[in-house]
Amino acid sequence: MENTRLNRIERLLQKELGDMFIHVSSTFKGTILSVSEVRISPDLSVAKAYISVFPQSQSEYVIETLKNSSRSIRYELGKRIKNQVRVIPELIFKLDETLDKLETIDRLLAIDRDAVNAAEENDSEPEKD
Repeated sequence: MENTRLNRIERLLQKELGDMFIHVSSTFKGTILSVSEVRISPDLSVAKAYISVFPQSQSEYVIETLKNSSRSIRYELGKRIKNQVRVIPELIFKLDETLDKLETIDRLLAIDRDAVNAAEENDSEPEKD
């Protein structure tokens, strides 16, 4: 039962933070923010929000800005969810690096594929005496 409650609160926080970031997107012109995941501690006191940022070059700036604004974001979040939770958790913003890892894996697989194709081409060429 406790897991169900934690999951429900995580989804609620993810949805509300995502809505908040849509409304304040003017702060980050030309940048797309997405809340990819929220993890909350069992005592509901700390929530880690994983943020995806596009373009990737703006990610450090966006995360630092969110960290510096975490108190005001928490206050606004509290106004939105005050009827659903008793205590508004402390927010910790982290960069979601899932897409970076995916790109790295794709790049490595492409390099491996190219190496395999090159080896097959060398093996298929007839030897000259």
